[in-house]
Parts: sequence; structure tokens; C-alpha cells
Amino acid sequence: MTRFWLGGYGAAMDGSADGVGLLAGDEGREASTLAYRGAVVQTPSPSWLAQHPSLDVVYAALEGDAAVQAFARTGESALTPLGPPAAVGQYVCHVAVAPNGSSLVASCYGDGRVVRFGLDADGRIVPAKPDAAAALRAALFGDDVDPDAPAATPPGDGVAAVDPYAVGGDRTSHAHAATYLPDGRIATTDLGFDLVRIWRQSGSGLVLDHEVVLPLGTGPRHMVLHPSGHLHIVTEYSCEVFTLAAAPDGTWSVVSSTLSSPIAQVGTDFPAELARSRDGQFLYTALRGSNTIAALRVRGGGEALESVALADSGVDWPRHHLVHEGKMLVAGQRSDTITLLDLDERTGAPLGIRHEAQVPTPTHFLPVR
Repeated sequence: MTRFWLGGYGAAMDGSADGVGLLAGDEGREASTLAYRGAVVQTPSPSWLAQHPSLDVVYAALEGDAAVQAFARTGESALTPLGPPAAVGQYVCHVAVAPNGSSLVASCYGDGRVVRFGLDADGRIVPAKPDAAAALRAALFGDDVDPDAPAATPPGDGVAAVDPYAVGGDRTSHAHAATYLPDGRIATTDLGFDLVRIWRQSGSGLVLDHEVVLPLGTGPRHMVLHPSGHLHIVTEYSCEVFTLAAAPDGTWSVVSSTLSSPIAQVGTDFPAELARSRDGQFLYTALRGSNTIAALRVRGGGEALESVALADSGVDWPRHHLVHEGKMLVAGQRSDTITLLDLDERTGAPLGIRHEAQVPTPTHFLPVR
């Protein structure tokens, strides 16, 4: 049976979700019977969820409460808290778990903090503490080894520039997502300062390795690590997808950029998630505003993208989407609905809406293992 844990916004975030929910269908008829089955654990605004790679443990960003929390699966469709919430930064909107299950990184939109925690053998969140060697490096060289990484500072001479969402036009740091790279480093996006930051893990902390500066006003939001090794990043403000590649010395840089859709309107459309097909041939981004799904084909060795299709998402404000078993699930934050779209395996194009269901303020899908 196909089932998904559902993240959502609660009352503190102007939503109606009352915890982590369950989306499930009748066995053998999931495509036409997917429905919201209620909350499996009560918790405020679990807007983003992440699965431990080897344990039945789910982590949630409790966005309105500035905290992250672990939940253990205790039944076929039940979760229970695994330890208390751990405080992070304002409006934590994303969590990522290391492929080996050793750590977790939380990204905080409100204050720009990137926070790293250790995870113990049972998957519990363990507050990180810098080791002695890391502390010495910090004293000698000024490395940032605090597990609560600071908000980013503007690139170049540090002169603030315009943030399309900021009151008065000043830019502020908005960390938005993180991904673990194959070499053990961590990439994070800062939407407010147009940065992709590459971190090294040191003891229990983070050390800033280098930054990739994107054009002013682009707003890097979410990213996908492609099987080719390229990192694709969708921008919320400029409606683009930037492709980054690592040089032999490990330094990342931009190798290409393309519009997420040829008809995307900057200032009206705000791309949200970026997802890829299982084989990596296609990428998909959702445009909040026009409420569409844009499909892009990956070309060359993964370094180039080509727009191939645009389709109605069937929801209002598509905050998250997921490609699963040749179909796409889309979460409509403002319509309180989810849709299931068919995909053309050959062209990658969304073919139409197969199914729709009512869901309280959905923000994220996570397949139940």
C-alpha cells in the first residue's frame, strides 16, 4: 500500500493541520483512493519532514515553534515523540539527515541560521558541542565551528541590496535548505543573500568552506543533487534553475542557468520545490502564482537543462511536489488539497490530474517506508 507522512501548517502558521498526517489509499487502487487519514501525532506546524536512512525515525521542522523534533514509528501508521523538541532558529523550514544517519542540519528562514545536530544510535537528536581542536581553530583562524552557524553576511563589500520581500528594501539572511554532498560536506542555500554555502563538518560543528554567489535578487531556495554529481538549484525570485559543478579541487561554481519556464513571470511566480525523476532525466519545479508544474529535461552530462512542458498543478500555491512511481503528488498550501498527476515516461510532461483529495494545509510529502 502506498502511504505518505504529511507535513502541514497549524494555527500558528495560519493553517489547519494539527500534526503529522497520513495520506493513504486502498491497496491496489491508490491512484483513485488516496485520502487524508488524519494526524498520526499531534505537533505544531511540522512543515518539513525527513527520514532517518536506516531507522524508523522521522524528523520534523516545527516551523512556528523554532524547533526540530524526532518521532519514532510505533505502529503501521503511528508516530510518537523520540525526545523533546530541540530549539533552533526562527521559522525553521527544512531538515536534512546525513546519509549515514550521524547528523541532521536544520535551515532557518527567519534568522538565517544553519544548525547542525548529532544523532545517536537510536536516532535521537543530540545537541552538538564543538571539540577542542575545532575550538582552537576558531581561536587561531576565526573559523566558525559553532553548531549554530550564523546568518550569512552579504558577499563582496557587504553593502546591503534589495530583497523583494523585505520591508524597506534591505536584504536579510534567509537559510532555506541543505543537502549532504558525496564527499561529506554540506551545501546550504541562503535565499536572502543569493548564496550557496559549502560547509565542512568539524567535530560536532560546521566550518564554512566557501560560498557560491548567485546574481543579485535570484533567491536560491531548494536544490537537487543529480546522479551526474551536479547540483541543481531553483530560485524563488528570478524563476531560474542554476546548475553547479565541483572542480577537481572541490570548489563549486555555476556552469549553467535556465528559466524554470519560458513563460514564468518574475514577481508573480515564485518557484517552490525542485524534484527529479528517478532516472534523473527530468526535473520538475512548481510555480506558486500561476499554480503550474514546469518540466525540464537534463541534457549533456547533467550540466544543461531544457524546458519541455508546463501544466496545471490542480492546486492553489503548490508548496511541495514529489515524483513517486511514475506519478507526481502536489501539495496545495492555500487550497487545502493535494493532487496526483500522471507523467509521460518518454517526454517527462505532466499529462493531467488523475486524483484530488482534501488535506489540511499540506506543505510536504514523505513516503512511508
